[in-house]
Amino acid sequence: MTQLQSLTTAEFARLQEILAGVPFAQLLGVSLVQAERGAATLSLPARPDLQRMDGILHGGVIFSLMDTAAAFAVHSILETEEKTLTVDFTLHFLRPARAGKLTAHARVLRAGRRLVTLSIEASDGHGELIATALTTYARKR
Repeated sequence: MTQLQSLTTAEFARLQEILAGVPFAQLLGVSLVQAERGAATLSLPARPDLQRMDGILHGGVIFSLMDTAAAFAVHSILETEEKTLTVDFTLHFLRPARAGKLTAHARVLRAGRRLVTLSIEASDGHGELIATALTTYARKR
């Protein structure tokens, strides 16, 4: 595995600006924790209004956090004018999440000219792994 390169202050600020412009991420309370070239870590609080029955966090919230983390890992390697589209997303729920801060860490596995493949892991507030995913994004110029 190659060592990740740090982003410049301007590149990190650009990612924060992009996140601030995503209303759905703002609704969920997603925040950018860390980003490097080819990787990103995002988090959100497991609020009661994001739960389903029995106090379990809704799976769609976990998916959304993981998808957003993947998108920001991709954005960390794109040229400014490049865009992406999700091609596929395979998610495996491992255990329920109930409370605390959820964290999703995404990293680029392979970045080709047209497709970018990433892995994502999500953890609950205790650091327990709650879900894993594999996704592919298409580069759009």
